Amino acid sequence: MRIGILSRGPTLYSTGRLVEAGQRRGHRVLVIDTMQAARSLGVVPRASGRRFNQSLPRVDAIIPRIGASITRYGVAVVHKYESRGVVTTAPSQAIAQSRDKLRSLQLMQSAELPTPKTAIVSNLGELAAAIDAVNGFPIVIKILKGTQGKGVILAPNLVTARAVLSIFFRHGHKPILVQEFIDEADGRDLRLLIVGNRCIAAMQRTAPQGDFRANLHRGATSTRIRPDEATEELALRAAALHRLGVAGVDIIPSQRGPLLLEVNSSPGLEGIENTTRTDIATEVVRYLEECAREKQRRPTR
Repeated sequence: MRIGILSRGPTLYSTGRLVEAGQRRGHRVLVIDTMQAARSLGVVPRASGRRFNQSLPRVDAIIPRIGASITRYGVAVVHKYESRGVVTTAPSQAIAQSRDKLRSLQLMQSAELPTPKTAIVSNLGELAAAIDAVNGFPIVIKILKGTQGKGVILAPNLVTARAVLSIFFRHGHKPILVQEFIDEADGRDLRLLIVGNRCIAAMQRTAPQGDFRANLHRGATSTRIRPDEATEELALRAAALHRLGVAGVDIIPSQRGPLLLEVNSSPGLEGIENTTRTDIATEVVRYLEECAREKQRRPTR
């Protein structure tokens, strides 16, 4: 099978591990530059004087590794491959809705999956009602398309909240999410790695001293865990709801049970593979193999 990995960084850990796993299982693996592919489709302007291949590389399956800053270009490329019947770990619509925190949250709330109490703020006049809706200070303020803890601020009082919102609004971030602060989590959250209909690996992340964001990129520490049945089931339901074959599901523990924070369509492999000593890359390739077999079993019209 010819597997294409959509990535801008062929030397990145996750990309390299997927290439290695695919080749080890006997597949031909191509790393396809997402932006160059988007240019070949005419989605982005071409640089003056440069020539690009007019057609996308032919593959049987793709693993999208789409960075947040190029989501719309990556979605266009994945959609084109989908139209050709290429199997993927993440459909284009799934990438788009999981990357947009508001759309993802609304999807989960519509399915009655538990999430932190959340309000949407588009101007400072809506702030007071939002604070009441999430049970008062401190509050967590989030932009819709932040990653790795960027654009997530803890506001302890009204002065700070107004200042943070003013800055975000001034930089074009609107609307903004205001969420309750889960104090009992004590700076901890869980990352569950879902492949197909199984939780392949799970870790607990603990924020560094003085921070509440448990992101490994921000200095958090991690330990391997075995999630309880309720937490694992919640992660599986969230991934399936977003139609993601591979997903990193972030969950925060609370007094009322596990709460969904977000669902990631391009979860990084380095932190969780090293923490759990699990060969996730191989599991992803095996999932693609099963998808390809399932496609072949479907009756043709």
